[in-house]
Amino acid sequence: MSAKTSSVPLGLLFAVLAFAIFSGHDAIVKAVGSRYSVFQILFFAGLFAFIPITLMMSTDKAVDNFIPHRPWLIVARSVFNLIAMSAAFYAFSVLPLAEVYALIFATPLLITALAVPLLGETIRLRRGIAILIGLAGVMVVLRPGTTEYNLGHAAALTTAVGGAFGAVIVRKIGNTERSAVIILYPMLASLITMAALQPLVFIPPTLTDMTLMALVGLMAIVAQFFIIAAYRNAPATIIAPMQYSQILWAILYGYLFFDELPDMWVGIGSAIVIASGLYIVLRESKLEVSQTSPVLRNPNMRPDAGPSPRPKLHEEIFTMEELGQ
Repeated sequence: MSAKTSSVPLGLLFAVLAFAIFSGHDAIVKAVGSRYSVFQILFFAGLFAFIPITLMMSTDKAVDNFIPHRPWLIVARSVFNLIAMSAAFYAFSVLPLAEVYALIFATPLLITALAVPLLGETIRLRRGIAILIGLAGVMVVLRPGTTEYNLGHAAALTTAVGGAFGAVIVRKIGNTERSAVIILYPMLASLITMAALQPLVFIPPTLTDMTLMALVGLMAIVAQFFIIAAYRNAPATIIAPMQYSQILWAILYGYLFFDELPDMWVGIGSAIVIASGLYIVLRESKLEVSQTSPVLRNPNMRPDAGPSPRPKLHEEIFTMEELGQ
């Protein structure tokens, strides 16, 4: 058994831990979202995430380290990241966790569709059908005409769209921009925007709530490092599908902490969307099917966790040298 093969179980373990932490992160957002504006939560979460990230980035002494080569695309990613984060936090605060995930899981489908005009990707018949089936699954979750919609549903779909645009932009600039640049500017844009909104939304938090908000930011960083570790130990085709394990954690956390259980239609719709996403991941793993692999190389759907690590070691976010370790 090769060293790479023997490390696959370890990679899977890191992936399971990462997405369990991300789902816990979302459960905390839901808990404090009933008491505070999502902009306040985003500000303090971003502040506590920004501190360790900037400390790690400061170890890189390259003079042009943080100068973007394609600034307008960095600005675009920052805008989409900000929209997706705000929408996601709001959706989690007002909808059941599993229902939000069912809608956000449309992100890989949208990435594949957007890759046609933005990356020059060609979608063949099978992937095109998978996209349509996946979107039909979203409609099963929404059940037009039978479900009473609120802004949370619109926010969850906005998260999927914003996250898809952001992921495609990362794929487009990933070969020319350093990961530090791709991470730093959206974080700065979010922090500055949320700070500017605080006079309008700020409510003095209790010590417990402040701790929870800080934990949201720190959990996102820890989970992202687990994802990096997962990709260092196992192929992307194995790790990328693990993102869908979040629906299981969402059901568990929703039941334990919020007395939530998804209904049959959310379950059926989620299964359809997940099956379509898995099919697209497997199809993109074949070189003759996809040259750019927009989903496989952007498997992380989290808008608040930076760009997803790519399969090649030299392309990963924060190599050990970049971390100063």
